[in-house]
Amino acid sequence: MGTPRREGVDVFDRDARAHEGYLYTHTDRLSCRLATGRTSDIILETGAMRDRSVLDIACGDAFYTVRFWDRGKLRRLVAGDAAINAVAVAARNSGSRPIRFMVSDAHCLPFKDGSFDVVLLQSVLHHDHDPAQMIQEAFRIAPRVIIHEPNGNNPGLKVIEKTSRYHLEHHEKSYSMRRMRHWIKDAGGSVQYVKTAGFVPMFCPDWLAKAMKLMEPAVEWTPGVRSIACAVYVMVGVRG
Repeated sequence: MGTPRREGVDVFDRDARAHEGYLYTHTDRLSCRLATGRTSDIILETGAMRDRSVLDIACGDAFYTVRFWDRGKLRRLVAGDAAINAVAVAARNSGSRPIRFMVSDAHCLPFKDGSFDVVLLQSVLHHDHDPAQMIQEAFRIAPRVIIHEPNGNNPGLKVIEKTSRYHLEHHEKSYSMRRMRHWIKDAGGSVQYVKTAGFVPMFCPDWLAKAMKLMEPAVEWTPGVRSIACAVYVMVGVRG
């Protein structure tokens, strides 16, 4: 197993140690609960993990990992992360579930080619120094890759990335769907499924979260609007 690269990792290690989880998962804030709930739903709605062996490359504190196991009917689940403290929290949070956790470098994974049916890259590429290479490594491990990322087409998100202390400290970036398609193609894959979703931003006041949640279905449904207003997107890429 390679030594995990530390760029962008230490801040998540500190979060996990200080809060027994991440700031947006270990909280009662309404906006975070609404945003994380929508993310869980849209990834599960792809159906790409059902009855398959899955490697969750950046499991963090296992907030999502546990939900995917409980709701997704996965056959096998291995979860890794470069943040050592987060992996320790993840193992505790998983309880007696048969999920294997490990500390790992997502750019150099300790698995043979084709070891899994699916690799999940959830909200990790926008923190990484070389997202294109991480996608290539994911396609080495599995023929199917699920990618979940902030919507880089959203102008409001670009402003938040430049002004929010949290986003700056956590090295937040975002990439357009066009660029993500390009990286998937370069890795030898093609996009089989794509969906933009979500409208509630993390850490916003409750009144705003409630208002934006009411607007969310219309935003997700309206062509043109959804491509620039939705908060996140999910893609499923297939090798070959």
